[in-house]
Amino acid sequence: MTQKRSRHIDLFKMRKGFMLKPLAVGIAGIMSSGCADDRQDAQIYTSVDDCKRDYPDAVEKCEAAYQTALDEAARTSPRFGTESDCEYEFGANQCREMNSGSGSFFMPFMAGYMVSQLLSPRPYYSQPIYTSYSPYSPFRSRWITADGYVFDGDIRKRNYKVSPSVYKPKPTVTRTVNRGGFGSSVRAKSSWGSSSRSGGWGG
Repeated sequence: MTQKRSRHIDLFKMRKGFMLKPLAVGIAGIMSSGCADDRQDAQIYTSVDDCKRDYPDAVEKCEAAYQTALDEAARTSPRFGTESDCEYEFGANQCREMNSGSGSFFMPFMAGYMVSQLLSPRPYYSQPIYTSYSPYSPFRSRWITADGYVFDGDIRKRNYKVSPSVYKPKPTVTRTVNRGGFGSSVRAKSSWGSSSRSGGWGG
């Protein structure tokens, strides 16, 4: 199949592609807090190496969390039937073609990954996060999860208070969405000015 910017890839190649593509990495670590609620302090990093520098005793966890996020991206990322539909939502050159048993589709590049409880003896949580560079997107320059959780502020913001509900398992995406479909879902479920949460859109 001939294509201009994307290529058919399997998960191994997808991982390699993500490793080579610059990404902004979100790491949410559990910090001691006197807050009465159960939100967790979250901090945004711009690379996996930043995670390793901040957590020199947890290098393997930084790498493992990244791989977990890649697996989740393959499973839960929004899927589009055409490259142009994907780029309408996420921006030019921000999508790649994937192959599955049911055919090909396009998904956005993972813009980063978010982890909680990295230093905790309990299992940590990891998931991919995305952003958009499209002028048509309601979440342009904002962090967003695969199921439409939008973080307040823009991608320059580096510190967040994150509810544990953000890390609830997301549905496996099995169908494609048309141009503007993901953005419309995000706009419908989001309260701009504060993060909001609702169920998955594409299972």
